[in-house]
Amino acid sequence: MARNSRELARRPAVDPQDEPSAEWGWHGSFPRGQMVAGWVSVVLLLTMLIGNHEGATEDVWLIGLAAFMAFGLVLHVIRKRRSWRR
Repeated sequence: MARNSRELARRPAVDPQDEPSAEWGWHGSFPRGQMVAGWVSVVLLLTMLIGNHEGATEDVWLIGLAAFMAFGLVLHVIRKRRSWRR
């Protein structure tokens, strides 16, 4: 058990034996990969419009989901750019 706050501050928050990647500093996510995957998903949803659809219900859902995902991705970029200003 730590005796004071300095000793507690020197200890790593994650035990390197539990998570070896914490030892060399990588402990994050793939923000660029997430954005690429999001935009690829939007494009794939829109390419599903090409096909043998009898009714327009499928088209409405595909366009709506693609628009919702695109709005979320744009909103994420805007929030990310303005986060340091708050």
